Amino acid sequence: MSKHVSLIANPKVSDWLEFHPSGELSIHTGKVDIGQHISSALVLIAAEELNIKPNQISLSPIQTGSSPNEGYTVGSQSMQHSGYAIKKAAATARKVLKTQAAKYFDVPVGHIRIEDGHLFVDATNQRISYWELTKDGHLGCDVDETAEVKNHSKHELQGKYHVSREMLDIVTGRREFIQDLKLPNMLHARVIRPPQYHSTLIELDEKLLDKFAAEKIYLVRDGSFLAVAAANEYSAVKAAKQVEATAIWKIDSYLRETNIYELLVTNRKDSLFVDEGCIPKENLKIPSIDKKNVPEDSTLSAVYKKPYIMHGSIGPSAGAANFDGCELKIWTQNQGVYPLQAAISDALEIECDRVVVQFVHGAGVYGHNGADDAAFDAAIIAMHLKNFSILLKWTREDEHCWEPYGSAMQCDLQASINKEGNITHWSHETFSDTFLTRPVIGKNPGSRLLSSHFVENLKPWPVTPPLLTVHGGIHRNMEPLYNLPSQRLVKHRVYDLPLRTSALRALGAFGNIFAIESMMDELAVLSGFNPFEFRSMHLSDSRAMETLKKLKQIIESCKKSFPGGSGLGIAFSRYKNSAGYCSLATLLKVNDDAEIELQKVFCVVDVGEVVDIAGVKSQVEGGIVQAASWSLYEQVDYEATGITSRDWDSYPIISFNNIPEINIEVIDRPGSPYLGVGEIAAGPTGASIANAINDAIGLRLREMPFNSEAIKSAALSSQS
Repeated sequence: MSKHVSLIANPKVSDWLEFHPSGELSIHTGKVDIGQHISSALVLIAAEELNIKPNQISLSPIQTGSSPNEGYTVGSQSMQHSGYAIKKAAATARKVLKTQAAKYFDVPVGHIRIEDGHLFVDATNQRISYWELTKDGHLGCDVDETAEVKNHSKHELQGKYHVSREMLDIVTGRREFIQDLKLPNMLHARVIRPPQYHSTLIELDEKLLDKFAAEKIYLVRDGSFLAVAAANEYSAVKAAKQVEATAIWKIDSYLRETNIYELLVTNRKDSLFVDEGCIPKENLKIPSIDKKNVPEDSTLSAVYKKPYIMHGSIGPSAGAANFDGCELKIWTQNQGVYPLQAAISDALEIECDRVVVQFVHGAGVYGHNGADDAAFDAAIIAMHLKNFSILLKWTREDEHCWEPYGSAMQCDLQASINKEGNITHWSHETFSDTFLTRPVIGKNPGSRLLSSHFVENLKPWPVTPPLLTVHGGIHRNMEPLYNLPSQRLVKHRVYDLPLRTSALRALGAFGNIFAIESMMDELAVLSGFNPFEFRSMHLSDSRAMETLKKLKQIIESCKKSFPGGSGLGIAFSRYKNSAGYCSLATLLKVNDDAEIELQKVFCVVDVGEVVDIAGVKSQVEGGIVQAASWSLYEQVDYEATGITSRDWDSYPIISFNNIPEINIEVIDRPGSPYLGVGEIAAGPTGASIANAINDAIGLRLREMPFNSEAIKSAALSSQS
C-alpha cells in the first residue's frame, strides 16, 4: 500500500489520468492554481512522462466528488503531492500500456518504443496509440510507485522556459474569474456587516422592507446575519448601503486596545518546549534560560516583533451558490474544496453529499483570507432564496476588516558566542496567536466560517489548541538549520487576543526567520566575521552552503556597480527545514526622509528538480515583493469598536515605485525530489531588509514595519 499522502486516498491511475477517444488526456488534481503555475507544471510532468504534447492535455475542473481529495493547496506542497502522484501515475500508465502494446503485437516489451503518444514496434510500421489501448478512458490499476520515471537526461520539456498556459488569457483579459460568473436566474448579493466581531443586530428600518419588496430587492436576515440580493448589481450595492445606514447594532464586548506585544506576553497561553526536529512536546519541561557556557563567551539578547498583517488580496473575495431544495452547489476561489464542503455541511446542518463545491479562479488567496467566508455567505443567502443563483462579492472594506489576519508575533532571542566566533548557546521563544483557524475536516469546521457566528443557529468562536506537528504554525522554522548546541526553543500559543487570525503565507516562518537571521547578523558583527562566513561556519548542509556560496559570488561580481550610501543585507533559510532553500541579499538606500528605497534583490534558490523554471522564478519574485511590503509598510490598526485599516490609504502596501530589480538564480537538481517554492522567500526577505538597513545607516530595527517613523524613532533612541 502506498505511503504517499496523495496516493493513499487516490491509489488508481484513473484517479489522476483520463484518456479521451479524441486523443486528449485529462489530469485530475486536488491542488488549485492560485497563481503559482501548478497547472502548467502538472501538465509538463504528464507530457514528459507520457511523451505527448502539452497541448493535448487539459486539467479537469476541481470539484468535490470527482477530483482527488488532497485537502488544501498549502505549505508549498503541490509539487510534492500532486506533482509526485501524477508523475508516478503517468510512469505507471506508460509501463502498463507498453506491456499491453507488446501483447497486442505479440512482441517483447523491449521492442516497443513510444513517440508522441503512439507505441511503435521497432523496425516495422506497426503502431497503436494510448487512446486505442484505453478505449474506456480509464486505467483501473493502482499507481506503481516503483515504476521507473523517465531519466532526466532524456527530458525535452522539464527544466526549460515555458509560457504559463493561463498567461495569455490573463494578460489579454479573456480569463474569467469568479466575479465574472454568469449563472441561470442569478442575483447579485452583498452582506451588511456589524461594527466588529462581537455585535448583535437590534433593529432594522421596517420602511426599507416595503421599499425593497416593491423594487424586487430581497433582504435576508438570519439572526444577526444581514444581506441583500437583486438582479441588478448596482441595486444590490445601493440597498446594502441603505441597510447599513439604518441598522442598529449592540456591541457586546470591545476589542482590547492594550499594546499587542504586551498582550502577547501577559495573556494566558500554552507554553511548550519545541524538541529536536521542531516538534512541540506537551510532556517536556521547559528548561531555564540560564546559559551554561564559559565566562569568556559574549551574550546577546534581542526582541523581534511583527504586527498583525493582512493577506491584502488586490481583488476582494467572492463566492457563488445555488440551492434547488436538494443539492447546494458552491463556487469558490478558496484553496480546498473538500474542507469547505465539510464546513458548509456542518454549519448549515445539511448532509455532506448534498453539498458540491467547485473551484473557480479568483484573486490571490495566500492562505486563509475571505474566500471560504464569501462562499459561505453566498450559501446562506441561497438557502433562503431557493432556486436563485447567488453571486456574492465582498467589498474592499469587507476584505480589510473581516478576513483572518496573520498573527502579530514576538520572538525573544538570546545567544552566546565564544572567542572563535562559534555559537555556544541559543534560546528562542515565540509568542503568537494561532495561524490555523481555517476549516479542517472533522474539527467542527463550520465554526471556522465567519458568518456562522452571526446566524440564528450561531456557533461559538473557535479556540484552537497548540499545533503539535513538525514545523507547525507558530513554530514553523523556529528551529534553525544551523548547527547550534544547547538549543532552547519555546512556543507560546497565546489566547484572548483581539483580532481574528489564521493562515497567511509562510505562517510563523516569516517572523521566526526574521528573528533568527537578524540575530545571526548581529552575532556576526559581534564576532567580527562577515555575514557569509559566519553563517557558513555554522552550516553542514551542503546544498544550503551552495546557495550561500553562489549568492556571494553573484554579489562579488557586481558590487562595484552598487550605488554609494547603499546597504547590503543577507539572509538564508530552508523552508520548514525540509522544503526549498533560499539565500537572499537586499541592496537598499535610506533617503533623507527616512524612507527605504529598495534597489536590488539577489536570490539563489534550490527547490530540487525544476519542472517549470519560469514558474519557479515568478513564485520567488512574488514572495519577495509581498514580504518586502509586509516588512516596510503593512500593519493592521484597530480600536475598541473595530478595524480602522479599512482601505489602501489606511493600510498601505508596496507600490511600483519601490519594486527593486530582482535577480533570481535557480539551482536545478534533475532527478531529485520536488521541494516546493511558493513560501521559501518570505522569511529571508524580511530579515535581509533589516540587515541591509543596519548596514546602510547603523541602526538595528527589530520591529516591523520598517517605515520612516520606525527609522526616525530608532535614530532618536540611538542618540539618547
